Amino acid sequence: MSTKPQVLVIDDDAVVGRSFDRVLSDKGYEVSTVLSGEEALKDMENNEYDVVFTDIKMPGMDGIEVAERIKARCPWTPVVVITGYGTTENEAKASVLGVSGFVRKPLTPDMIESVTLKALEVPAVTAEPANEVLEPAKPQVSELKGWKKAGRIVKNILMFFAAPFIALSYVIALPIVGFYTFAKLAVEAWQKKRATS
Repeated sequence: MSTKPQVLVIDDDAVVGRSFDRVLSDKGYEVSTVLSGEEALKDMENNEYDVVFTDIKMPGMDGIEVAERIKARCPWTPVVVITGYGTTENEAKASVLGVSGFVRKPLTPDMIESVTLKALEVPAVTAEPANEVLEPAKPQVSELKGWKKAGRIVKNILMFFAAPFIALSYVIALPIVGFYTFAKLAVEAWQKKRATS
């Protein structure tokens, strides 16, 4: 069994999937690519991924719907939205769903690597130093799988409790931001009109 981090890339442009594969495979990741949201959801019935990248604009199911379905099924799985069509509305919708971030096209190898690392970041656990120097036991593959699964369950539980608060903060913040933007534009228009008259 592979202990490499598993990455799924969903994009109807095969070149994007190949770019992720080329960059991340050299860095020790196992990359799978699919061309549609439907194909991705089918694939995820049999496979677990450590991070999922989805294009926002695809035929059929778009990236927001794909992210929503993945987060409903596996809330602990980080989802990053790839976009060449960044709009505030789409980013707000995706943020409410709990996506881990956005990456804008055109993609560079550095962008791909850094956004993957950021999505996979987990808080470091520090242990108290022991007085005796012991030879560390090498964990078996099955033990690693067990810890990985336990970590995902903990993430799932935390996301379950945090999601309503995250959504509420966006529900509260969006009208305030919208009102501020509207007021700012109104003041600028008034000042411009006053300056010309």
